[in-house]
Amino acid sequence: MQKFNSDELAVRLEKLQGWTYENGSIVKTFVFKDFKEAFAKMTLIAFEAEGLNHHPDWENVYNRLTVRLNTHDMGGITQNDFDLAERIEAITG
Repeated sequence: MQKFNSDELAVRLEKLQGWTYENGSIVKTFVFKDFKEAFAKMTLIAFEAEGLNHHPDWENVYNRLTVRLNTHDMGGITQNDFDLAERIEAITG
């Protein structure tokens, strides 16, 4: 598996609405109705992440969830990050 260069990242990010590249990760903040909805979505995301053996760096404050994805052992963004981002979009969409 290889990490994507900046041109490849830009092209792939165009397909993921709301995701940006920040400090070595692809990042998106989701806003839900309340804490319970945010936590429920986090639980579903956790099952997907575990299935992919690729785990997000995330932060939850009340109804907000910020997700940061990168492939630590590759030192950048790989297909694994985009695969998980697409599954997160399907869950939160």
